[in-house]
Amino acid sequence: MAVNAIVQDGKLVETAAQSSASSAAGKNAATNVPKGYDKDAFLQLLVAQMKYQDPMEPTDNSQYITQYATFSQVEQIQNMAASTELSRASGMVGKSVEVTTEDSNGAAKVVEGVVEFVKYENNKAYVSVNGELYAASDVTAVVDDNYSNAFALANAFTNSMLKLPSLADLTLQDEETIETLRAGYNALTPYQQSFIDSSYTDMLKEYVERMAEMKSDSEKSKAAQEEAEDEEGKEADETVNATDGDI
Repeated sequence: MAVNAIVQDGKLVETAAQSSASSAAGKNAATNVPKGYDKDAFLQLLVAQMKYQDPMEPTDNSQYITQYATFSQVEQIQNMAASTELSRASGMVGKSVEVTTEDSNGAAKVVEGVVEFVKYENNKAYVSVNGELYAASDVTAVVDDNYSNAFALANAFTNSMLKLPSLADLTLQDEETIETLRAGYNALTPYQQSFIDSSYTDMLKEYVERMAEMKSDSEKSKAAQEEAEDEEGKEADETVNATDGDI
């Protein structure tokens, strides 16, 4: 996926993704050696060293062999690190991550999102987050799926609680909402419940208790009304029975 350039005031402005990618491309993952100092560059330097050495005091061949052997070991370490980085980046696919990079002004910036895919280029791994490519080495946090789900559920529960009317304005019409919140909270695992602030769970208890009181008062009022209607019905029947014998 290519990173599009942004033009402002007639000048190219580097995006955070471009900054991350260019910074990673300019350094080796294992040793932070600037890009270009690979085996070919080393051989060129070695040839130049041999070409311009003092003919009166030539360098011992064993020194060249030692230098090349040392560089070969470093190269193997670099290749191993690159392979490890690719494996690590591939394991991030589908996971929520935080990427710490820099904006066009050089200020630190944290990008959050889900890794969509991994791209491997020039011995470097890049992750696609929110449609932008970032160096895998700039990923500073990988969020566990259970954590991210629990966090999302806690946010949804909290937002629903904030939409409730005050206790003073609570009516029986809110019974279904209160019951849904109560059942939803009880369905959460203890781990998921731990993400919810205790003040909201205490608030839910108050709403549940208040709704129970209102239902009880409503039932008592309904029963009293039915009883009063029964009494009125009995009195009416007695009145009718008493006048049955009149002409």
